[in-house]
Amino acid sequence: MNSNHYLPEGYLIYTHENVSYTSSISGLERAMREHKTLEGVVTMCDEELNLHLDLHGIHGVIPRDECAISFNGESVKDIAIITRVGKPVCFKVKAIEPFEDTYRVILSRREAQIECNNYYLSSLIAGDIIPAAVTHLDTFGAFVDIGCGIVSLLSIDCISISRISHPADRLYNTQKLEVVVKSNDLESGRIYVTLKELLGTWEENAREFSVGQTVSGIVRSVENYGVFVELTPNLAGLAELRDDNAAFINLEAGRKVSVYIKSIIPDKMKIKLVLIDAYEPSRADTKLKFYINSKSTPHLDFWQYSPSSCFKTIATVFE
Repeated sequence: MNSNHYLPEGYLIYTHENVSYTSSISGLERAMREHKTLEGVVTMCDEELNLHLDLHGIHGVIPRDECAISFNGESVKDIAIITRVGKPVCFKVKAIEPFEDTYRVILSRREAQIECNNYYLSSLIAGDIIPAAVTHLDTFGAFVDIGCGIVSLLSIDCISISRISHPADRLYNTQKLEVVVKSNDLESGRIYVTLKELLGTWEENAREFSVGQTVSGIVRSVENYGVFVELTPNLAGLAELRDDNAAFINLEAGRKVSVYIKSIIPDKMKIKLVLIDAYEPSRADTKLKFYINSKSTPHLDFWQYSPSSCFKTIATVFE
């Protein structure tokens, strides 16, 4: 995997290097000479869709045509510019002009994105593990910044093994993650990513639990034969429905429950549970545990979720 110097927006903003470049005219002049990619927070989008930044008291402007890269000749949508207000954006310094009794700095986010695309994103292959940051959520998945504000789709079925009804059950805006490149279509400029392969195999997750424990979980679906309860994002068990407890009447997805672990069966990838109590509806804990260290394992060719002893094989092949 190529060394990554092109991080999602927001990763550089408070670093010592970024502050040293953006806090003075001399620093910005040096950044222009060195073609550095820097970050600042957008304070306003004017009526002509130019973005304005306050660089430690120095006025920065990203002209409308320099706000974002366009792929396949598609024009950049206004909403993609307006939604940058209040958020960090990357940029290259293009010019420094006298303005009234001070200076105005002309910036280009588009040039930073072109460089990121040409020297980093275009070299990614399926299986590469990369940093990402959630930009927004939709019913079908999450959009994540994979470098300099360039966005990739993390579809809902790739977020975790345990099924969720909406990405907000697992993720939140601005959340920093690591993801795996699922595919990279150089012609369209579209990169798709996946997360579930980094959240542990069935055995790795099941190892966190023991028969006889009572633990909390989230109801993910209610069927006529039982209730699927998520114990971790990549592990769920089945609890039998009980008619004798009023707490389980009208039990629905999203409810938090406590369950007794009756049995753990690796050969069948099954965990049998007994419902103990139910609580008010709750979002799942968004803190994710990553089982793969990207520093020691920057790339995956193959990932198998199911135990080797299990007749059914669940795996991902990256190619």
